[in-house]
Amino acid sequence: MANMRLAMDSTFWDLNVSTPQTLDGSAKSIPGEPFPIDGAKASRVLRTQQLSLLSNGFPLGIIPSYSPTSQKELGSFSMQSLLLRPSTSNWWLGLVGQFRPKKLITSIKSEFFANNDFELPAIKDIAKHIVDKSIYSLGLCTQLSIGPDSSLLLSTEKQGDRNKRRSKAKLYHKLPDHDITMEAAWPELFVDRNGEYWNVPESVSLDLSSIVSESGLRYRLGLQKVSGQPQPLSDSIGEPPLNLMPGLCAKAGFSYEKSRDIWRQKETEEDLTRKTNQGAFWWPSYDVRLKEPHAAVSGIIGGTCTAWLTGKGGSTAEDSSIQVGESGTVSLHPKIRKPLMADLYGSVCYTFQHGKFRKSYGDLTRVDARLDICSASAFAKGAADLVSNVFGSSSASKEVNPLSSPRLNLILQQQVAGPIVFRVDSKFALGSTVSGGKRGPHMEDIMYSLNYSLRLLRSGKVVAWYSPKRKEGMIELRLFEF
Repeated sequence: MANMRLAMDSTFWDLNVSTPQTLDGSAKSIPGEPFPIDGAKASRVLRTQQLSLLSNGFPLGIIPSYSPTSQKELGSFSMQSLLLRPSTSNWWLGLVGQFRPKKLITSIKSEFFANNDFELPAIKDIAKHIVDKSIYSLGLCTQLSIGPDSSLLLSTEKQGDRNKRRSKAKLYHKLPDHDITMEAAWPELFVDRNGEYWNVPESVSLDLSSIVSESGLRYRLGLQKVSGQPQPLSDSIGEPPLNLMPGLCAKAGFSYEKSRDIWRQKETEEDLTRKTNQGAFWWPSYDVRLKEPHAAVSGIIGGTCTAWLTGKGGSTAEDSSIQVGESGTVSLHPKIRKPLMADLYGSVCYTFQHGKFRKSYGDLTRVDARLDICSASAFAKGAADLVSNVFGSSSASKEVNPLSSPRLNLILQQQVAGPIVFRVDSKFALGSTVSGGKRGPHMEDIMYSLNYSLRLLRSGKVVAWYSPKRKEGMIELRLFEF
């Protein structure tokens, strides 16, 4: 089943999106924007722990990734490795290193061809390129278990091509029926619906979320404080999203989720055993979440209420501006942010799966189709404007709200061989959107991935994905991601 809780999480601020732009492998989606595609959600496993396990299957423990940088000479290709991981019974620490080889190779190559006498370059000339700080990045992450139900996570990283250090702190406490999370970052990295990244100088949040009950009801309460003007990570010339502007807000939300099987072929004892000449062996599915062919319908409906306690008068002053890469500054126009906002959202999903994902070939074909209404008020207003335009009662052009268009998410999974599955996540806007001035149905985002299921982890997989929209790709370890 496609992740229905994506809607609830993305209306708040804690939905992590996978990205190789940071050494911890994630950025935050922006609340109040259309839901990201299902495959973009970051792994629940910390990046340091991922590298610790992934290094066993890669030569020299080096894991590749691909992401554009502000300095083109550095290239997009990078290699990550876990350099150090001491641990005790209730504490561990990880040191992650990253290396971008393109600039080093290009510099050494130019040293050879720059010499007209075809003499080997001096060792000191090569050494100065090897010690170039811009091609290296280091990240330090540590986690301490304070008690059986509490843990503290601290991390800091320094990218070689960037001046500022990125630091995070997260305190987690588990109650019998709730989870409490306090998180802070300096700066925090956000990604908008267009795939552009924004650095927020300081972001602090406190979140109380209920555990999903058997009835499907879930609720959340939270506070978030954003300080400082958001800065684009690349040479983007757009204005920053309104929800990233400085201010303190309180949020409350609820959701109700239900799922019904149209039909399902239950797993039997015969499915769990394989008979050979040597006898019968236990033979489970490659992934316990994909072990039963079925067709199902699920849905979620929820609502959020946001109250801006500070920063509610407007997003920017008339003469304010932001720094845009190295190209200069961009003036910002003042925007009005409503002090109190409430809205409803909903999603409905149809899932069809053929195969039990046990055989070596042709034993898994799965399709998930999910329709998202990100904002009921924006959808109703957009529908009213469409009707008025069709019947000619209004000829004036109106500003398009990106939340007014329903989104159709399609997920296709097809077994290639054994535990390897090819997956495509795509998102279509069924109406006009602001981005690119596109009118009518069109594709907004797509992501390709190869998944290698790890049978011993029951529902774990190594995922290698690529996003054409963001021009990024990386390898992750994901557990129980449905």
